[in-house]
Amino acid sequence: MKIPGIILGLIFGVVASRAEVEVPNVFSDHMVLQQGQKNPVWGKAEPGEKITVRFAGQEKSAVTDKDGNWKVYLDPVKATAEPQSLEIAGNGSKRVFADVLVGEVWMCSGQSNMAWSIDAINDYDMEIETANYPNIRLLKVPRVGTQEPQFNIDASWLVCTPENIKKFSAPGYLFGRRLHHALNVPVGLIYNAWGGSDLEAWLSIETLKAAGQDEYLAEWNEYLSHYTDETLEQEKVEYEKWLADGKPGKKRFEPSDVRTAQRRPANIYNGVLLPTIGYGIKGVVWCQGESNIGRAYEYRSLFPQLINTWRAQWGQGDFPFYWIQLADHNDEKPEPAESYWAELREAQTMTLSLPNTGEAVVIDLGEARDIHYRNKQAAASRLARHALAKEYGFQIATESPRYQSMSVDGNTVTLTFDHVATHLYAFDVPEVKGFAIAGADKKFVWAKAEIVGKDKVKVWSDEIREPVAVRYGWADNPVVNLYDRNSLPVTPFRTDDWPVGTMGKKTVYRGR
Repeated sequence: MKIPGIILGLIFGVVASRAEVEVPNVFSDHMVLQQGQKNPVWGKAEPGEKITVRFAGQEKSAVTDKDGNWKVYLDPVKATAEPQSLEIAGNGSKRVFADVLVGEVWMCSGQSNMAWSIDAINDYDMEIETANYPNIRLLKVPRVGTQEPQFNIDASWLVCTPENIKKFSAPGYLFGRRLHHALNVPVGLIYNAWGGSDLEAWLSIETLKAAGQDEYLAEWNEYLSHYTDETLEQEKVEYEKWLADGKPGKKRFEPSDVRTAQRRPANIYNGVLLPTIGYGIKGVVWCQGESNIGRAYEYRSLFPQLINTWRAQWGQGDFPFYWIQLADHNDEKPEPAESYWAELREAQTMTLSLPNTGEAVVIDLGEARDIHYRNKQAAASRLARHALAKEYGFQIATESPRYQSMSVDGNTVTLTFDHVATHLYAFDVPEVKGFAIAGADKKFVWAKAEIVGKDKVKVWSDEIREPVAVRYGWADNPVVNLYDRNSLPVTPFRTDDWPVGTMGKKTVYRGR
């Protein structure tokens, strides 16, 4: 029997399409593989198919499982700027990725202050025009919010050029560039930050349930049960009216569909993070927290949960995880007061209890009227200190000074600080600013302060005869000026453990 040509074409087309080896686009031309460690390469093909991967003189093979999944591990390779090819071959199909380098790979995650692009920072014109670094490679992960786990991303690695750097993460690039200069090896940067994202969006639903976030998830489910296309349209109408009326009152943002946006639990995990989990990295740099200030106390457990979860899922052990603490923002307060922002910073600092972590304090870089501070160079340099010293052996300071202990003598408290590399210093004026003091009644007043040694400060107020607690930088936008002389600002802190405003706040959905 003669089979019509069109049917033969369909048959062979199906066979050909099924035989194609598929890999996520985190593998592409111009990528950087992490030096000095085994790197996984994975993908999909026909069940039972043999897959062979060749790179740098080595050949690794695997047979796909019943679902067509496969994975191999490349042996460790030394850093090299010599372009090489990565070949992946199956039964009748082959993928070849060119211009592959080996060096240091870092992931740049978080929300808008990590996502803030090079073309919107201080000295943006100079930064862009001088961004000719053929051995720095960039991968910008698209923002896909979904409850369905994704295998792939619509992106590919690019060479760092003035054109390609414009919309890339400013802190991520500036951090990576510092490493590139210091190490003289290729650097790969995976940028997946999403402005306005909640931390909970970066974790799976299963992880959040295991972390005791049932009330939070239930509130989201209740909210989403009433959210429809009509809800979104009404929000757009209200937003347009606000614009037409001259933007009165509180600032509004253009509405987006919360069902696929960056605050819904697990949305970013499924659509952005999951397709890249396992790709060989040196570590993660993170800047996030503004969207979680309403649940700052919960951040004490959620942030460590995120770090531990990512490390477990990557399977590389306790890789470095460094973050930028919340900067100062909002109006300055005339008197000491409670602050959700200060609580979130405290939760971030507490997370330093995890191994192989580091915090870049930027309490001096923010602006009252703009949550997106422009001096990303200083923030990135403070991040880079951690990596250069802790991972690459450079003899430089890494930590901002942190409160260590206190003693009371009459109405004076003497504070001792840890991690003072040089000596404490009051910037701009001799007067040390930013301290508040309280007695047993828990009512704080502004305090006078004096540096009395390399690592000590005396604090007092004539209003408080028997002090029991001191706070420093405890505000949304504190006026502070205490530094280590190496330019690292003192970490905001409190000596007390009194109840704070977000304690017990399990559910605080705040709209978009």
